[in-house]
Amino acid sequence: MKSKVTFKQINRLALPALIAGIAEPLLSITDTAIVGNVALNPIESLAAVGIAGSFLSALFWILAQTRSAISAIIAQYLGANRLDEIKTLPAQIIAINIALSIFLYVLTLFFIEGIFKLYNADGLILNYSVSYYKIRAIGLPLTLFVFSVFGMFRGLQNTFWPMIISIVGALLNVALDFILVFGIEGLIPAMHIEGAAYASVIAQGVMAIMALILMLKKTPFNLRFHLPFNKEIRRLLLLSLNLFIRALALNIALYFANSFATKYGNNYIAAQTIAFQIWLFFAFFIDGYSSVGNIISGRLLGQKDYKSLWKLSKDLSKYAMVVALILGIVCVIFYKPIGSIFTDDTTVLASFYSIFWIVLLMQPLNAIAFVFDGLFKGLAEAVTLRNTLLVATFLGFIPALLIGDYFGLKLYAIWIAFTVWMFLRMIILVVIFRRKYLI
Repeated sequence: MKSKVTFKQINRLALPALIAGIAEPLLSITDTAIVGNVALNPIESLAAVGIAGSFLSALFWILAQTRSAISAIIAQYLGANRLDEIKTLPAQIIAINIALSIFLYVLTLFFIEGIFKLYNADGLILNYSVSYYKIRAIGLPLTLFVFSVFGMFRGLQNTFWPMIISIVGALLNVALDFILVFGIEGLIPAMHIEGAAYASVIAQGVMAIMALILMLKKTPFNLRFHLPFNKEIRRLLLLSLNLFIRALALNIALYFANSFATKYGNNYIAAQTIAFQIWLFFAFFIDGYSSVGNIISGRLLGQKDYKSLWKLSKDLSKYAMVVALILGIVCVIFYKPIGSIFTDDTTVLASFYSIFWIVLLMQPLNAIAFVFDGLFKGLAEAVTLRNTLLVATFLGFIPALLIGDYFGLKLYAIWIAFTVWMFLRMIILVVIFRRKYLI
């Protein structure tokens, strides 16, 4: 049975998804703000969090693509009223994902110093990056488990419980950041950059425990691993593989951005870290409406309701644009105070303020691109998403960055490249969606 997707329904899903979505970047942005204000080597500490955080984000995003695949398949089966057929699927994919994340964690420990040298890190920045990573990456299997559970809830059209988990995790992380980084005299020693890493891991552990309890109580799924594999495991893994490749292309762009910023000097990578953390926070904020596309489009596809699917794309684009414009206006009003939250170093702030306006101007592009990203994930069109990111990264971002670097534009080159990247992501997905689903 087909049902109209209303404004109330969209926002009932979008607002909790928005709050849940900003939890992960809030963890990173809190680390960035607090570490940037330590008394000992703040610029090097800030740069290290940026470099290690960038590589960690690459691992998180690449491995967490199964969240979108799980969500899409569950939503389609929910829309077709055939949920019983995939009851064994979530436990199987969670087992595979956790085993893979543990393997990657152990493997990267042996090569992490060499990996960070590829980011042009050396000396104190390299040492800090390695120390931060070795602790923070312990949370990789925990985060992947939480993301998988979030995917289940999204597929079931529920964003409330992921929001609750995310709020608890974010608040705990902020409190622990202050306690462990700066210490409590006579009780807890100041742990500097390692304290920020421990804070994130503890918060991720609490979120994983909450996710487990809520999954068992609030969904029809469990963690009992059964063989043979579910009939949808092949499609899910294929979807995930294409999304892995997409995420890899995405993170190649992020790698080049951080590598070039590090090459330009400590104040540049510190400024780049601040700018990117704000960009990422905005991205996950806008992603609340993208998540609705991910959640509802799969159900509409299962119902074969293409008219509602097209209307959904227009509505989500309008709402996301409004959110992007509001965020941009707020940041224009508080342009100077925002930078001082992260550091008081005048050279870093000068570099940051010189390109922050580009970050703000990008927000409308981001809004449309993220909405259609979510729609295509819900439709399980991973090949389209993969090819779009490959084109945007290798024919857009990297050439624009190299040209800008050649002319000595430094951070301007990086953010012009990001703008080209997001424009290509937006225009390609919009054109393909119109051709396939406009009726």
